[in-house]
Amino acid sequence: MSFPADFGERFSVVYQRVLPEFPFFQNDAPGGFGSYAPLLDTATDGIRRTGKFSEPEQWQFEWERPYTRKEWLEQLPTFGGHSRIPEEKLAELLRGIGDVIDAAGGSFTMGYTVVVVTATRGAGA
Repeated sequence: MSFPADFGERFSVVYQRVLPEFPFFQNDAPGGFGSYAPLLDTATDGIRRTGKFSEPEQWQFEWERPYTRKEWLEQLPTFGGHSRIPEEKLAELLRGIGDVIDAAGGSFTMGYTVVVVTATRGAGA
């Protein structure tokens, strides 16, 4: 996930103000594709260790999706851990995030990266 320029920082300010103890957006915006490297390495190494597959390959696909304020705020409570936020704090968070989106014209485009780790099963596997 990659936010438009400055969006991650602006969202981070809201999270730090409303939920300073919440791990999402602490100190900076999410790490993007690079933050998943350890997971991808673990998957790739596991495939290699079996000895039953060809050398793993990683395929990467990038795409974008525009969001309106309403669309983003409707899905935000479903993000990891957000369902545990007390109702009054969640409402405050949604207002703050909504204000950030409103200040940007009411919508934004989110960038996504999908990574696939694949290998072919070898003979006799």
